[in-house]
Amino acid sequence: MTDREPLLDPVLDPAAMRKQYRAEGLAEQDLATHPMDQFARWFEDAARAALHGTLYEPNAMVVSTADAEGRPSSRTVLMKKFDTDGFVFYTNYDSRKGRDLTANPHVSLLFPWHPLARQVIVAGTARRTGRDETAAYFRSRPHGSQLGAWASAQSSVIASRAELDAAYAELSARYPEGERVPVPPHWGGFRITPETVEFWQGRENRLHDRLRYTARPDGTWETDRLSP
Repeated sequence: MTDREPLLDPVLDPAAMRKQYRAEGLAEQDLATHPMDQFARWFEDAARAALHGTLYEPNAMVVSTADAEGRPSSRTVLMKKFDTDGFVFYTNYDSRKGRDLTANPHVSLLFPWHPLARQVIVAGTARRTGRDETAAYFRSRPHGSQLGAWASAQSSVIASRAELDAAYAELSARYPEGERVPVPPHWGGFRITPETVEFWQGRENRLHDRLRYTARPDGTWETDRLSP
């Protein structure tokens, strides 16, 4: 008898998992002047990959926040807009991420486009979108998603799934399909203004390309290459 751990099936052993990234590299001279223009290029590639079934939900991003005491948390949300000013997503303001961002607006975003051997990592600050912008997006959501924003007290403890389903059923009876659903006062958007944006391209032998934009005080951007 020994106290050694049993051998894992190589298929299940994380230490044995290997993937060589053979994608083309990312060179400084190929970068756009503004990081959001570069993001638009890569997002188009990701969206086309999704169209062909090789990537799932290109607008999915991991949002990492920290509360007032510095305790971090992460979750995946769907980015619903991007432009020169940054990235927008919507949530319940009373959720954990909503409370975190109210107390501490510093946030990190990660777009994990693994099938393309690409990541985009953003560090920035969050502010709430205006109510007109929030209402316009809310009206564009499917009817069921509008009801769901009311039915779910996001991040709170509930007794059972049945409790959630009952709340949704009550709302569905109150606001049937075609009935205007009011915008919840506790629900809305966050706009993330980037301070740094890193474009990560996987390369062979773990010698990845990492090019990072950093905002200057005058509104321009400088770029650096980071060691992998």
